[in-house]
Amino acid sequence: MSSPAFQIMDSPIFLGTLSEHLPTWLASRAYHQVFILTDQHTHEYCLPLLQSVLPPMEAVYVYCIAAGESEKNLQTCAEIWQAMLEAKLDRNALVLNLGGGVIGDMGGFCAATWKRGVDFVQIPTTLLAMTDAALGGKTGVDFQGIKNIIGVFKPPAAVFIDPHFLQTLAIRERHSGLAEVIKHAVIGEPFFYQWLLGAYPTRHAEAAFWLEMLEKSVEVKVRVVTEDPLEKGPRMLLNFGHSIGHALESWFLSTPQPLTHGEAIFIGMLCEAWVSQDERLAERVHALGKNLFPWVEIPPSAFTALWEAMQQDKKNASGTVRMAVPDESAYTLRLIHPTKSDIKAALARYQAMEI
Repeated sequence: MSSPAFQIMDSPIFLGTLSEHLPTWLASRAYHQVFILTDQHTHEYCLPLLQSVLPPMEAVYVYCIAAGESEKNLQTCAEIWQAMLEAKLDRNALVLNLGGGVIGDMGGFCAATWKRGVDFVQIPTTLLAMTDAALGGKTGVDFQGIKNIIGVFKPPAAVFIDPHFLQTLAIRERHSGLAEVIKHAVIGEPFFYQWLLGAYPTRHAEAAFWLEMLEKSVEVKVRVVTEDPLEKGPRMLLNFGHSIGHALESWFLSTPQPLTHGEAIFIGMLCEAWVSQDERLAERVHALGKNLFPWVEIPPSAFTALWEAMQQDKKNASGTVRMAVPDESAYTLRLIHPTKSDIKAALARYQAMEI
């Protein structure tokens, strides 16, 4: 059996084609039921590849949900649990989550809570999921407009990252995932940032570029999570840009033009860098993202809802909004405590900028 490229806690991470890694890994296990969770997009574009490499199994079930962040809620979980019930999944079943962050987060949560926990595997199909959401054992759903507020830490039995799936993505979705890559580049070693700054504009059409980029980005995530698996300290660094970004993503979800996760996180990283008064950090984020993410109008009327959403952020303590921003050295963070006026000023600065 081939060796994993990385490992987080007890979760091996395989990087390469599914056919190279998944069949031999499954052959080493004793699962007799497999439950594949897809959305309408991965069901059409990604499921055939997965089915083509699955070895003969006693029972394989496929359940498809609608695509999109708006589906990541307890109602959809109830529908997934109902499908698991009808499939008579026992505690020796395996859940295969085939999709982006929504499928991975929600499928992992449903598996972690089904009969007090069954194994699940993450097969991310988006760049966002390959570099972030599928890694580290965070599972969960949104509730009352607050992202990921209900969930558990539960490591997947394995993660299989096949760059082939990136070919199925629209350019906007590929750019969305690059926001998390930018985040890893600014929090990790300086050589990754410099490599990405030079390599993306000239090599983004090369398959070899994407494989190398995945290796470098996953390495950052693995290092941080290994040091702090339950997000008690350094792992909060991975939330850079997400306090403001998640609030924006949730607010725009109810508008005619929702933002992608990456579009919201890019704005969040810029604004949180400004809030922290780190102009160099803001310049580094902007240099990598200025040609990837369009400027977005944020109406002043949204601010009250955005501030209320930020007050529900999981990093907060004692009723105080906290943000984790990168410090000057690689893999170090500062916790800042912005005021309402700090956030308002940063968003106003973003509105006035030319991206």
